[in-house]
Amino acid sequence: MDKILVVEDEPSISNFIKKGLVENGYQVSQAFSAETGLQFLQNDSYAAIILDLILPGINGLEFCKKIRSDLRIHTPVLMLTALTATDDVVAGLDAGADDYLAKPFEFKELMARIRALARRQGGVRAPVNKLQVADLEMDLDQKKVVRAGQEIRLTPKEFFLLEYLMRNKHRVVSRLDILENVWDIQFDLGTNVVDVYMNYLRNKVDKPFEQKLIQTMVGMGYVMRE
Repeated sequence: MDKILVVEDEPSISNFIKKGLVENGYQVSQAFSAETGLQFLQNDSYAAIILDLILPGINGLEFCKKIRSDLRIHTPVLMLTALTATDDVVAGLDAGADDYLAKPFEFKELMARIRALARRQGGVRAPVNKLQVADLEMDLDQKKVVRAGQEIRLTPKEFFLLEYLMRNKHRVVSRLDILENVWDIQFDLGTNVVDVYMNYLRNKVDKPFEQKLIQTMVGMGYVMRE
């Protein structure tokens, strides 16, 4: 499943984009500032970046320049902008953006541009279809999990929860993060479903093995560490 990073400080716009992308089969990370977006990029790889031009702190132009020159990241960037003057568009493209889309926009046009960027890449980057943390391996194509040579049988929801933890290894994720990305719930309902499923997962992934990978950060959430 291709993963897209959305760097947009307006929650309503970011959530609108995420909803549409998820419905089209993408996995989405949301960053509401450039600084958070940079952290995501240093910990994971993405098929594309959807970037707002006007952001608090580091703006879209500076963000583009930084990932191209400092981080050497060549992921396609689609820049969203309310500034459609020629000079503004040229500045965005010169900063490293691959395409731009004027606000307001229709989602079907955004999808068309994402598909065009993917074609332009020409399949140079092979999709990452396996995840690994220590001796735990996940095959995303076969939906198979193996630890220390032993296959682990997971339910679909346990699989998606483990995938989210592995993709975010070394990063503390809150219960709300998990609800949003695994259950697609945008607010905390006061349910303990995350804790229940985390217990299910630990019994299968950690309990039979000496090294424990899933750790609880009291008051903050969970983290997967080697």
